Amino acid sequence: MAVILIGALLIVAGIVYMAGAVLRRGKLSDPASAASDRPMPNLATPGPTLEPRRRGLGFLGLSQNWPGLVMMGVGIILLLLVAVL
Repeated sequence: MAVILIGALLIVAGIVYMAGAVLRRGKLSDPASAASDRPMPNLATPGPTLEPRRRGLGFLGLSQNWPGLVMMGVGIILLLLVAVL
């Protein structure tokens, strides 16, 4: 029973970690607050907006999400081991 709880908690913790990584990236609506080494985004309308012209998939990168993916992977492995045994 404890292995099932640990596996479920690891999966939930991985999802929460990945959601937190996206939220820690900063405000989407204020392009001026972006890091100075990044180019200015190509916006559909002038001024601060939540609507970029193109949707980037940078939040899916492994560099920010690998700890969450590892937690989820270990949780899934634990749950599968309990199901098999």
